[in-house]
Amino acid sequence: MTASARARARLVVLAGSMAAAGALASAQNLPLRDYAPVSMLKVPVHAVPRAKFPAIDFHNHIDMASPDQLLALMESANLATIVNFTGGFGETLRTQVAKFAPHGDRFLVFANVDWSQIDRPDFGRWAADELEAAVKAGARGLKVFKSLGLTVKDGAGRLIAVDDPRLDPIWARAGALGIPVAIHTSDPDAFFLPVDRFNERYEELQAHPTWSFGGPPFPPKATLLAQRNAIVARHPKTTFVALHVANHPEDLAEVGRWLDQYPNMQVEIGARINELGRQPYSARAFFLKYADRILFGTDSTPRESTYRTYFRFLETLDEHFDYFTSPTQGRWKIYGIGLPDDVLEKVYRGNARRVLTRR
Repeated sequence: MTASARARARLVVLAGSMAAAGALASAQNLPLRDYAPVSMLKVPVHAVPRAKFPAIDFHNHIDMASPDQLLALMESANLATIVNFTGGFGETLRTQVAKFAPHGDRFLVFANVDWSQIDRPDFGRWAADELEAAVKAGARGLKVFKSLGLTVKDGAGRLIAVDDPRLDPIWARAGALGIPVAIHTSDPDAFFLPVDRFNERYEELQAHPTWSFGGPPFPPKATLLAQRNAIVARHPKTTFVALHVANHPEDLAEVGRWLDQYPNMQVEIGARINELGRQPYSARAFFLKYADRILFGTDSTPRESTYRTYFRFLETLDEHFDYFTSPTQGRWKIYGIGLPDDVLEKVYRGNARRVLTRR
C-alpha cells in the first residue's frame, strides 16, 4: 500500500471513529421518553387471538361504545360478555340499560353511587333505595370508583372514608339484593410514593401528575385498603370484588391472606397483568391456589391487541413480551403463566358467572 493510500485509510478510520463518538454523544443526551430498546432475545412467540373458553370481561367501561361494533370484536376474541362499570345512576343508568338490553347477557350494566347527595341526613338509606331501583331497572351490580376515600367530600370539605358508617346501608342492601359490589380502592403502590428517581412509575406519573397521591391531603394507601377490608368484614353476606387484584398485586402474599380471611372477597385482574406478569412464578401459584376467587377483566378499551395480550399471559409460557402498547407504566416486560384448562375456565367465565348470578 502506498503512503497516500495508507493516509486515506487512516482518514476513513478517523472519520468513522468521529462519527461513532458523535453518535455516542447524541445517545448520551437521549431523553428517557424517546428510549425504546428492542430486545435481542430469540424466544418462542405464541399468538392467542381467541380465549380458550368463552370469556366474561368483568371490568370495562363501554358506556360510549357501539354495541354492534363490540359484538364483532367479541365474536373474534371469543368473549361471551362485557360488563359496563360506567352505568351511572338515575336516568343515565336507565339509558345505559336500554342501550344494551337488546343484546341480552352479552352486555351487563353496573350502577354507581350519586355522591352529590352525601349531606342528606338519610343518605345511606336513600342511596340503598336508589340502588334497589337501579337493580329493578336492570343493573346487575354496583361499581364503586376510587374517588371514595380519595376525593369524595361532604359539604364541609371533609373526606369521606371508605368505611364511613353512613354507607353501611348501601353495602347491606347489595347483599340483600344478591348483587356484587365491584370496588376500586387506592391505586398502584408507586402512586403513593414520591415521584423521584426511585419511583418505578416515574414516567407515568410525570405524564399524569393528578394520579399521584403521595402525601396529604390523601390518606396512606395502607389506610385506604384497611378501610375497604373493614366493610368487607362488616358485611359478610355481600360479595365484594376487589378490583385490580385488590389493588395490591405488588404483594400477592398479602392479597392471599385477605382472601383467606374474607370468604366474601373476590379479586379481578384488570389493568394489572403488568404487575402479575413480571412475577410469573408467584402469580401462577396465586392463580392455582385461588382459582375459585379470581375474575378476568381488562379495564381497557376493547381492542384485539389488548385481549391477545391478556390471553397470551394467561394461556402460554411465553417469555419477555410487552404488556401494553405504551411503556409508560413501567420499563419491564412480562411472562406468561400457562394456566391449566380447569383454572382457565374458572378465571375466564366460571367465577364471574357465580358472582353475577343473583342469590
